[in-house]
Amino acid sequence: QVQLVESGGGLVQPGGSLRLSCAASGRILDINVMGWYRQAPGKGRELVASITRGGRTNYADSVKGRFTIARDNAKNTVYLQMNSLDPEDTAVYYCNAHLAPAYGLGYLDYWGQGTQVTVSS
Repeated sequence: QVQLVESGGGLVQPGGSLRLSCAASGRILDINVMGWYRQAPGKGRELVASITRGGRTNYADSVKGRFTIARDNAKNTVYLQMNSLDPEDTAVYYCNAHLAPAYGLGYLDYWGQGTQVTVSS
């Protein structure tokens, strides 16, 4: 069974930094795109950043220049380095992977359980 396990959330002061990690495990044939989404209270889920197998990245305008997404294909792991954090970044952050499991259903979207990031003084 495929699982995405996130770590690294927490409480940080405005201007601070956090690093999120997400590791995909299980019988996986291939992972195409990995990314991070977030959902703030009372709002919909939005894309924060994504990265392809080849390293092409995409960022939400609100995080450009502050957040960096990276990926270790050998470890099936994606990272999100978040700098200059602002209270507006407070949300539950979810890892996403578009991957092909070994049991032959083609490419599917998988989600992590979410990790809380709170930016507050």
